[in-house]
Amino acid sequence: MSATRLSIFPLPGAVLYPGLQLPLHIFEPRYRAMIGDALARDRRIAMIQPQENREGAPLYDIGCVGKIADVETSEDGRYNIVLEGQARFRLLRELDVTTPFRQIEAELFEEPQEEYLSLGERAAFESEARKFADAQGYSVDWDSVVSLDDVSLINGVSQIAPFDTAAKQALLEAPDLRTRCELLVQLMEFFGKGDPGEGRVTLQ
Repeated sequence: MSATRLSIFPLPGAVLYPGLQLPLHIFEPRYRAMIGDALARDRRIAMIQPQENREGAPLYDIGCVGKIADVETSEDGRYNIVLEGQARFRLLRELDVTTPFRQIEAELFEEPQEEYLSLGERAAFESEARKFADAQGYSVDWDSVVSLDDVSLINGVSQIAPFDTAAKQALLEAPDLRTRCELLVQLMEFFGKGDPGEGRVTLQ
């Protein structure tokens, strides 16, 4: 599998999955430059989490490349974009670049095709998700949830769930849908036992 050069947006807590969308507000000059560069080329940028919340922190191994599907530019040069996930990737190395934004060499994954959960797995997940939502005081349109296909449901919840960086990374790195679903259920059980006022769950 050939290596691909990617411009990265290292943002703790922000993950993207193939086929899903992630809205982003871009205001830092270096990332405005990155968006301008991407729009002039292939409209692709890559989301990857840093292992620590500091400048130049080392990166996790797995991220997801997305294509800018929608963009709005404000008068002061800021961007509102919608990034559409294309493929997960494995970080090979960070490149030595002169751009204000970081760039990497990565290997794109061949994502599994036609993944499904069994009826029992789906039912167990929805049951745990309802308990989790009730415990955290979330309002959920369950009719819409029930109509989602398995991939959109599991990946969508994994993307927006209020877990810490390490937990969100573990979900992103899960090799298949069934493994991700099992991990998501475990995380909801773990987090659901806590006090909603305590903030985000942490696995550290």
